[in-house]
Amino acid sequence: MPQIRKDLIVSRWVIVATERARRPAAFVDPVKHSTDSAHCPFCKPSAEQPLLTNGQVKVFKSGTPFFSDAQPFNRQKHGLYETSPSWGSHEVVVESPDHIANMADLPLEDIQKVFETYAKRMEIHHKDHTIRYVLAYKNYGVAAGSRPIGHARSQIMAVPVNPIRVKDKITGAKRYFDFHERCLFCDLIQQERKDSSRVILENREFIAMTPFASRFPFEVWVIPKRHSCNFAQGIAGNENQLAQIMKELLLRFKVGLKDPAYNYVIQSAPFENGGGYKRYPTIEEDYHWHIELTPRLTRVAGFERGTGFYINPIPPEKTAEFLREIKI
Repeated sequence: MPQIRKDLIVSRWVIVATERARRPAAFVDPVKHSTDSAHCPFCKPSAEQPLLTNGQVKVFKSGTPFFSDAQPFNRQKHGLYETSPSWGSHEVVVESPDHIANMADLPLEDIQKVFETYAKRMEIHHKDHTIRYVLAYKNYGVAAGSRPIGHARSQIMAVPVNPIRVKDKITGAKRYFDFHERCLFCDLIQQERKDSSRVILENREFIAMTPFASRFPFEVWVIPKRHSCNFAQGIAGNENQLAQIMKELLLRFKVGLKDPAYNYVIQSAPFENGGGYKRYPTIEEDYHWHIELTPRLTRVAGFERGTGFYINPIPPEKTAEFLREIKI
């Protein structure tokens, strides 16, 4: 019968199939990716000045932004409700001048430059005391929320509030630290390395594993072995190690899962800016940045939306084994 597993960090329950589970090879994204460069806006020279250039990687303001600096963040009451201008920054990271769709196909040095670029932009946004959180993320493929353009790119959002998912993770990590006086993620790395059934690969600085309470098939977390709450500071000097492990993971997805759509998000600590007040005074001790990487092979349905549970049709131990055995 299915097994219910509890996420140690955010206390969320996940239903994992243990009997009659689908085989790993049965998960294939049926959507074909566009490779048409004729109408790709990122192949054409841009008249806009880049916000940052790092090797072949360029950062531009989004042409269709969710956030802008036109009006400052200003909360206004409307009875029970609250609104504000959508203050913040929405940037597009063009990862290569070549019309390459999947980051897996970029040279290793270009992938390294992408992560360096995220860190540089995060450090720049950190200087703005109105910004509380910066998220760097990638949508690859239509099922992952990307437009069918076929040019490798990712996005950076800088916002004036802390997202609820970030708050939940910080709260869970602090709760664990307060009880054990140790970082939850550091303990997690030790246990997963000892158990080994959910570890996919690792190098000197990073480990890639399927979470014990994985929400989705083939969900992978990449966690730095050295404790750091802040992505920009944590990858300093280790950008190549991160690029290596991400390229290998994405190639395993491409080969083993037939080039699926995927998302990754970088979960870093929020900024503690302004006025001498720290909302999370112990965050450097109890939080640990990481990357969530998820191929989009299933859909969230009514039960998940109504309960907050997730249903994973295959155990993470099986997906980790499958990914380990892929030849690239």
